[in-house]
Amino acid sequence: MVSPARLCLICKGGRALCGNSTCPLLPKFNLGKRLSGSFKKDFFGPSYSVFVGRFGYPDVNIGPMAAFEDKPGIDDPTSWLDRKYGDIVELRSLLLRSKEKENIKSRSRFILDSQELTLSSKPTDVEMLFKKNPVYRVSFSDVTQPMGPSAALDRLRIAQNIHVPRKVDRIVSDEMKSSQASYELYKAGQDVHKVSVMLSSGVLGMGKSKKLVPTRWSITATDDMIFKQLAKDVRDFPSVNEYTVFSSKKLDNRFEVLLMPGSWEFENFEAWAPGSMWTANLKKPEILEEYEPFKGRSRYAELQGGGYYASRLGVIEGLHAMRRQARVVVFREVYEGYAVPLGVWQVRENVRNAFKGKAAKFATLKEALDDINRRLKLDITEYKKQSKVLLRKTVFDF
Repeated sequence: MVSPARLCLICKGGRALCGNSTCPLLPKFNLGKRLSGSFKKDFFGPSYSVFVGRFGYPDVNIGPMAAFEDKPGIDDPTSWLDRKYGDIVELRSLLLRSKEKENIKSRSRFILDSQELTLSSKPTDVEMLFKKNPVYRVSFSDVTQPMGPSAALDRLRIAQNIHVPRKVDRIVSDEMKSSQASYELYKAGQDVHKVSVMLSSGVLGMGKSKKLVPTRWSITATDDMIFKQLAKDVRDFPSVNEYTVFSSKKLDNRFEVLLMPGSWEFENFEAWAPGSMWTANLKKPEILEEYEPFKGRSRYAELQGGGYYASRLGVIEGLHAMRRQARVVVFREVYEGYAVPLGVWQVRENVRNAFKGKAAKFATLKEALDDINRRLKLDITEYKKQSKVLLRKTVFDF
């Protein structure tokens, strides 16, 4: 039985555990301000992405996301980690989310046009006519990036030629499962974010099995599918031979990644400070723990949701680059300044950033944990109480 105070932390606004159809916390953070003047029913500008909603599934809202101002990095999470919190929210508020109701199996002209936009290697100009004037506000989610205003579409027209990279065109045209296509796109240089947008738009998969995937689900599915492909290699790599620590602290989130000698296993901690987004009713930090053994897991990471899969992907990418496997524990501390959710991209990018930094290496587990403890706000003993990995001795610990 989950305590009421802990319910929000596990739900994070996305699973309606309190019984409300929408999160009562999130609207409090909608900016509610308007741009100067009213938006018009007609729009012309660059389209960067496509968003697919989940409400009403299998009949969902889908539409291109177009920018009022063409700013660098507006739909590139890999470039946001060093930006200020408010700058990211402001940047995303410039994206207009169009929407039209479609069945996930639809092959309408609108769906085909939307799919072409997701394959483009650069922003594509579109003309859109809305049923009503858009109203300016920003909304937030624990998984997706902040979203700007939205409006119901009446008509869409692609206003310039679309350039699809040859490798991308070949992969999406081949008959292969979405899991394999996602990995082939990733190997061809497409970032996880771009791959998740393609998956969401329904261009991946085999024949009649192709379908729209709500953006929220596609992000986690992409993290999971690419992890599983990389993990096949990592499980055959030799083990690290030292206790190794990587660190990153960005956007009021601290990450400490501990690699230990031994066969692959993964434990992920999230410690949320009182006063952060989902812990307003808590009097002390709350720790959530998830774990998987060498062979992986089949049960969804209920306690941490998409953040678990984003963290795990960042770790497996790091190990794959090192050509090593390890027993891994990730410590994530979320501080009071994390006032509204930015999406799981910041988890993935924080972990990636950790592996880009200088590794600290130690002869013993105690030395490694002492090093980590100097940067954590919550004492390491609190994590040990819940750990499935740290208290288990192996031959490397003697």
